[in-house]
Amino acid sequence: MASDRTDAEKAIKRNPHPDFKSVEASRPPFDQGSSWHFTQTPSPNWKPGSGANTSSSKGHRQIDPYAPGRPAVNNYKLLISGIVPRPVAFASTISADGKSTNLAPFSYFNLVAHDPPMFVIGFAGGLDKAKDTLANLIATKECVINIITEEYIEAANYTSIDAPDGVSEWAFSGLKPAKSSMVKPDRVQEAVFSIEAKLTSTHEWTSRNPETPDKKTGVTVFVEGVNFWVREDAIDEAGVLIDPAVMKPISRLGGITYARSTEAFELPRPDYAQVTKDPEVAKLALPKVDGQLE
Repeated sequence: MASDRTDAEKAIKRNPHPDFKSVEASRPPFDQGSSWHFTQTPSPNWKPGSGANTSSSKGHRQIDPYAPGRPAVNNYKLLISGIVPRPVAFASTISADGKSTNLAPFSYFNLVAHDPPMFVIGFAGGLDKAKDTLANLIATKECVINIITEEYIEAANYTSIDAPDGVSEWAFSGLKPAKSSMVKPDRVQEAVFSIEAKLTSTHEWTSRNPETPDKKTGVTVFVEGVNFWVREDAIDEAGVLIDPAVMKPISRLGGITYARSTEAFELPRPDYAQVTKDPEVAKLALPKVDGQLE
């Protein structure tokens, strides 16, 4: 299984740098002084009907994901650079016999419902070649999702190493396991926010590429959050809001690129009854015809 992962990495070629450390050394250091703060919106004087803040004369290229000769890896690279930023799930699992633990990051991840709390995680490859996290999750129906932050991003990234079967990613990361309450896998002690979760359903995907019509290409799982852990300094008294200034979340961009969140703006959702009191805005209330303006 490790050789399969190595071969896949060679095909994807995430790292564009022959010598990453030399490239990194030429860049400015990580700004430890940059703190969470609010700014104005990009266009504070925007008015209903104004459209985009900026416009471009550039045209668009149409890309057929199944064009003859287009490999699936090209769609992978396109999508992970276009669907951004993505939160990163740091998933902890344990084997059915309880003898093997696994810890790995996944950026095919998101929250999809709150009642019940439902999360989705995507895995590359079919069920017949399930990697450790997916195999453990299917076997035990339990996991812990830890949200990756600035405080341990390097440690989390190191768990993506293509280690042989039976070798613990926990040891490479240096992170500390902490006991969970309602599931068997440990949570990450250093995580500001962790979610104990149980598997509810899986769906295996088959390639639609005419060149690989029967290939099993991915598995999507839905897990339900059954217990939450939030660090005391990050949560309000009511247990409702997590402070982004304390959490310092990291998001995934394309390739090997990540982003930090230090800047935000607030944008209230408009109320139809209120905004249409303005006669000019009321003129914009046109009927729909098949989803389009008449």
